[in-house]
Amino acid sequence: MRTVMASWHKGTAVLRGAAAIALLVLPALAPAAGPAAARTIVFFGDSLTAGYGLPDPDLQSYPAQIQARIDAEHLPWHVVNAGLSGETSAGGVRRIDWVLNQKLDIFFLELGANDGLRGTSTESTRSNLQVIIDRVRARYPQARIVIAGMRMPPNMGPDFAEAFRAIFPDLAGKNHATLVPFLLEGVAEVPGLNQGDGIHPNPAGAARVALGVWKILEPLLVAEPCADDTRSQHVAGEATNALVTH
Repeated sequence: MRTVMASWHKGTAVLRGAAAIALLVLPALAPAAGPAAARTIVFFGDSLTAGYGLPDPDLQSYPAQIQARIDAEHLPWHVVNAGLSGETSAGGVRRIDWVLNQKLDIFFLELGANDGLRGTSTESTRSNLQVIIDRVRARYPQARIVIAGMRMPPNMGPDFAEAFRAIFPDLAGKNHATLVPFLLEGVAEVPGLNQGDGIHPNPAGAARVALGVWKILEPLLVAEPCADDTRSQHVAGEATNALVTH
């Protein structure tokens, strides 16, 4: 099966810089040629999705590794990596309509970490993520939505950290979406699994992230498409690690 990796990983931000989208990459979002039955997963996120800092993001980012697992299982799916380094939830709102020109069957939403690190109000982040979900639902009513949870460290303030953590399960419940409780489960705060910035996974860490995401996605990929959007939440277990900043 042809692999589609339309990636915006060329930004220079470390979960903090803003990046402009060049129209010249628009053709990369075009649906791939291939079997008529093939379906599409769009990973919409920030530098964690884009594979920032990895030697070869097109092979080592967690969406790329999900594609490799799909291909190994001969499943009729292809991946589009719409990760953009430095992206915030507000930036995602501005970008989503353009990304939705790509037909999709599963939408994987990984945004919010940059909001948290900047101290953006949790209500603003929650509202922006809901707008993104609403636009996906309006364009592709039958699409399954997966939400990746994120965490903030206690030094951001315990009240803020808890309010931030709650955004993702709350949105998943409200929207009947599948939940990855913490994208960086088993990776955050583990020096050997992160780059020198202590934030972005290194190749071994990205492989660990991909494994956690695969455990959530695989049941969706092998299931027949549902006629409605009332779906069970998939819980990956308790997430105890926190995103670390320096």
